[in-house]
Amino acid sequence: MSEIIGVIGAGVMGRGIVQLFAYSGHDILLFDANAAAAGEARTFVCGMLDRQVAKGTLTADARDAMAGRIGVAASVADLAGCGIVVEAIVERLDAKQGLFAELEAVVAPDCILASNTSSLLISAIAARCRHPERVAGLHFFNPVPLMKIAEVIPGIRTDPAVADRLRALVEGAGHRAVAATDQPGFLINHAGRALYTEGLRLVEEGVTDFAGVDRIVREGLGFRMGPFELLDLTGLDVSGSVMQSIYDQFQQDPRYRPSALVPPRLAAGLFGRKTGQGFYAYPDGAKAEPAEPPVPDVRRTVWVGDGDRHVELIALCAAAGFATAASPDDASAPVLILSLWGEDVSTAAVRLGLDPERTVAVDPLPDFVARRTLMRSPLTLSDVTAAAHALLASDGRKVTVIADSPGFVAQRIAAMIVNTGCEIAQRGIATPADIDAAVRLGLGYPIGPLALGDRIGARRVLAILAGVQAATGDPRYRPSLWLRRRAGLGVSLTRVAA
Repeated sequence: MSEIIGVIGAGVMGRGIVQLFAYSGHDILLFDANAAAAGEARTFVCGMLDRQVAKGTLTADARDAMAGRIGVAASVADLAGCGIVVEAIVERLDAKQGLFAELEAVVAPDCILASNTSSLLISAIAARCRHPERVAGLHFFNPVPLMKIAEVIPGIRTDPAVADRLRALVEGAGHRAVAATDQPGFLINHAGRALYTEGLRLVEEGVTDFAGVDRIVREGLGFRMGPFELLDLTGLDVSGSVMQSIYDQFQQDPRYRPSALVPPRLAAGLFGRKTGQGFYAYPDGAKAEPAEPPVPDVRRTVWVGDGDRHVELIALCAAAGFATAASPDDASAPVLILSLWGEDVSTAAVRLGLDPERTVAVDPLPDFVARRTLMRSPLTLSDVTAAAHALLASDGRKVTVIADSPGFVAQRIAAMIVNTGCEIAQRGIATPADIDAAVRLGLGYPIGPLALGDRIGARRVLAILAGVQAATGDPRYRPSLWLRRRAGLGVSLTRVAA
């Protein structure tokens, strides 16, 4: 017979946790300091069950059985018979410590006390408990029934058997349980820092605007949403606080440095969808997508440099009727196109002895299917940029034109995602398998960070980071030892000793 699970907190997360465990056959007792809120939460969950009956995905008998397993507790004392209590209350250390102290006075000695915290250290929550060995993190994601993953986080003093019981509970409910050590951001919030902070960094540098970054991430890297769309969705007030918290908790490691773009927006109340405006405007609740510039109608002779996209670019010139030159020194070739990894146009032009006014570059990383990225130097002439834009768009593909950036946009974001995943593995926060699964299921990325690194190539990722660090002098881009060593050995980033 399944044990009774107590859930404290009748907000969005508490409701989702109740729904998940009711589905999986557990008896639930829901408590909230606001008695009316607890009753409303139960009604909400039963309403969700009714919707499934209406859709034909749940029988009426099953609905009645599930609803019958959800009870409302009038006080914390009513949770005395629970085998596990999960709190989903306000994200404040003092509140969680006080609640757990109150629970310890009423529950059995073997009752597990689990916190759904997303940002507080489990060891800190457990610090004032008489039995810290029974305290652990159980971090779900919203919406709980649909996000098929939960992090199980033991504190420094947590009994390993407690983590085992929580893992079994999660897996019994049909979710993937990933283990994470008690470190800032745990696994999933930690892994998500790279996309946000590098997107913000690119805008800070004037490489492109927020919509340009989002388009490249969506249509070049295959993500469902770009970093600025995600910040608007989660709320900049929430995400900004998490960015600052993780940066401070990691002793202000430059890898996690927040952006100077965030405080002014917070001060202005531009939090995202919930305020009607963030990085985007949301008239009538729908995102207003900024218009893209029109495709120029310009033809020039082109010289294509050697590189990963040489063949495709030559074929594109032929199909679009652009004449090609055999040498960059040919006076008839006003447009010089390079394909670069981890380098900007200015550096490449100097290295190759090319005229920076005539030189542009295309990013070879994306699959060249949906969107191409064209990079110009600070001196590239406008008609050269226009001609290159026209060429890259000649087969109907979309093109984003960016300013000089070592590693373009897609390369830099991908490399930082990979490097962050490698650092999580290096610190022993989670296993390679859990890292990739957690990022796919918890963040919705199309591929996990270590698998992404293998797809690009660990040595190439290392070269991109080295190029960006050399150009910027920023230690933010220093490679993880996990990446450096496996790149040197020529093995997969997921490989560990047998």
